[in-house]
Amino acid sequence: MRDNSSATTLIRPVIPSSSATGLWWGLVGVAAFSFTVPFTRVAVGGLSPLLIGSGRAVVASALAACALALTRQRLPQGKQWARLAVVAAGIVVGFPLLTSFALTTVPASHGAVVIALLPAATATAAVLRGREHPPIAFWLVTAVGAIAAIAFAFAQSGGLGQLNWADLLLLGAVIAAAIGYAEGGLLARELGAWQTVSWALVLALPLMAGLAALSMAQHPPSASPVQWAAFAYLGIVSMFFGFFAWYRGLAIGPMAKVSQIQLIQPVLSICWAGLLLGEALSWTTIIGGLAVIVCAGIAVRVRLNPPPAKQNL
Repeated sequence: MRDNSSATTLIRPVIPSSSATGLWWGLVGVAAFSFTVPFTRVAVGGLSPLLIGSGRAVVASALAACALALTRQRLPQGKQWARLAVVAAGIVVGFPLLTSFALTTVPASHGAVVIALLPAATATAAVLRGREHPPIAFWLVTAVGAIAAIAFAFAQSGGLGQLNWADLLLLGAVIAAAIGYAEGGLLARELGAWQTVSWALVLALPLMAGLAALSMAQHPPSASPVQWAAFAYLGIVSMFFGFFAWYRGLAIGPMAKVSQIQLIQPVLSICWAGLLLGEALSWTTIIGGLAVIVCAGIAVRVRLNPPPAKQNL
């Protein structure tokens, strides 16, 4: 058969490669998450931080319960429930509540810079949880990134010794989310990616529903339509549908490349804070954000691509 016959003609695939598809899904997820900090800042203008942190989880939990029921997912077994409790404590309870309270007093751009530590913190939590042995460069760069974020917080709070309580809440939110992401990443291998997040949401529903009811009883909500819209986004997109896109991207892979897309999330959040909220971006914010993001990027890359071991000749 001749090489130029129709039977041997190479036809370019219409569907993009899996690598490109995974990257695009990951980008959609990160873009969805990048509005979380600015929209939380909008919502706290008319709603109590307790209602925002707990209520958004209630909305997402209802959607998660429907998704699990419609797809007839199997129930977690034994110790998986305890591990789901760790995930829920980190990403369903800890991060939303701590960031909501913090953003009542600090600008969204400020919060985005401190939260930019999250990729490096997640990598650190994954290293400790998985008992990995990364090179010393990983620990050095991670430490520099943490120091840069703390130095930025000090500079914005009035100097050394004047760290704002909101910054402590943001740092606590980073630690909580990092632990939740690391444990969730391991558990996703057993339950599935979006299923892990959904079960964590359902597990936390009784607690978060109780907190939401308590908040509404103490401080009846009186928000504008824009503030309610921001709250709806936090519950529907930030805590639910965003995870579908993000975890689909990770599942398609390559995971190492897709996971690094998260490094652009703080950049987008800072941009949205300026464009949507009209926040002035100082040089301190820009330099601090770049320093933290660069260090986080190097830390993630070093962990994913450790130097080859030396061979004894």
